[in-house]
Amino acid sequence: MGIFSFIKDAGKKIFGIDKPKTKEVGTDDEIKENARAARKLEETIQDLNLKAENLRINIEDDMAVVSGMAFDQATREKIILVVGNSEGISQVDDRMDVENKEPEAVFHTVEMGDTLSKIAKEHYGDPNQYPLIFEANKPMLDNPDKIYPGQVLRIPPKEDKK
Repeated sequence: MGIFSFIKDAGKKIFGIDKPKTKEVGTDDEIKENARAARKLEETIQDLNLKAENLRINIEDDMAVVSGMAFDQATREKIILVVGNSEGISQVDDRMDVENKEPEAVFHTVEMGDTLSKIAKEHYGDPNQYPLIFEANKPMLDNPDKIYPGQVLRIPPKEDKK
């Protein structure tokens, strides 16, 4: 799919609380911290039951490179979102393959004042279609009222109900 951009300072924390902001790029400490963050993301994806074989995540600076074989297109997109919606990640380089091909979704970056109903009206012309967006972003979303500015959501084709 390519390279996806995210807001670096939005999202779930994956790096340690003590990560210094002035750490030199490429130091052993930074490499170790990036490796720990990558393993934590891989564990999170596994805990969310997103099916992917040989999943590998490598983080360098604020870019994550994701590779492996996703079960389907929806799973691929959800993995990209789990990784990209993590604090400290500004880009995801998607190098995954897909076992079962499906139409691609579009991604929507949440802005201040957005609701799933407002997003559904924008993309589908009907605010009552918000459950489709909510379902498409499970298990990363557990409540349709809990989205935040900077978060990137998966907007599936209207017939996609995954």
